Amino acid sequence: MNWIEVSIEVDGEAAEAVADVLQRYGHQGVAIEQAGFPIEVWPDEIPPADKLIVRAYFPDNHEADAAQQRLREALWHMSRLYPIPEPSFRTVDDEDWANAWKAHYHPLRLGKRLYIRPEWTHPTDMQPDDVVLVMDPGMAFGTGTHPTTQLCLIAIEDLLADWPQVEVLDLGCGSGILGIAAIKLGARHVLAVDIDELAVKSTLENAAYNGVTDAITAQQGSLETLRGSARHFDLLLANILARVIIDMCDEGLGDLVRAGGKAVFSGIILDQADDVEAALRRTGLEPTRRRTITDWVAIEAVKPVA
Repeated sequence: MNWIEVSIEVDGEAAEAVADVLQRYGHQGVAIEQAGFPIEVWPDEIPPADKLIVRAYFPDNHEADAAQQRLREALWHMSRLYPIPEPSFRTVDDEDWANAWKAHYHPLRLGKRLYIRPEWTHPTDMQPDDVVLVMDPGMAFGTGTHPTTQLCLIAIEDLLADWPQVEVLDLGCGSGILGIAAIKLGARHVLAVDIDELAVKSTLENAAYNGVTDAITAQQGSLETLRGSARHFDLLLANILARVIIDMCDEGLGDLVRAGGKAVFSGIILDQADDVEAALRRTGLEPTRRRTITDWVAIEAVKPVA
């Protein structure tokens, strides 16, 4: 069986809404990546995330034409509220479907020393002091190409520069990229948690690629299960969605961070940042810094010492 790839290039404000639409038709999730991201990027050359590509796949079967029509209609209705370009469709052979997205995923540099290398590539431009992250996210979120992930990685590198041997929680770990980066930047141990079994599997596989399996524990779980364990962490990482972060704050998210600990939250659009910061304060965390790439925001916070 062949597959239909649908892709739409949109700005950051529309990406989440378009992803929600494609999720109804896509097989095993939706990918969001930054359009036109160059292969090598240094800290002062990170391009603005003006455009994102939202991509999904669905079976090329007897229902494909009807699915395309329903998708076009849903996007047309959305475009009445916000400009949405026409989607692009192409057919992908069955044997190439699982790897089709890999053609769009290349090595890239972030922060001061971070170098993200897809597992199936063998670049020749790595430097001796690079902190290399070897990634094959599979069906899990987290390649490093999305601004929300980039913001988190840059924040982790800065925070851990003079703060080694910390205990880290990666909440909603996806591919495990944030936790793996934390270990390679000096953290002692990472607990990586996700409600999706595929994400846990991906995190464990990527930990093996990076030789950090002994330092990462990956498991299915949620805020509720973590709170029940009474564990506390030096650093909390949560690259999720603003509305999920706000809901978690109202369910005691701040209790997971020990006094004097820190947290990084991403997946936030600029006009959501004030609401997220208000929720962080309600849960006992004090926002200390915002990092931005165009309309995307990462918020750093600290748990005050009583």
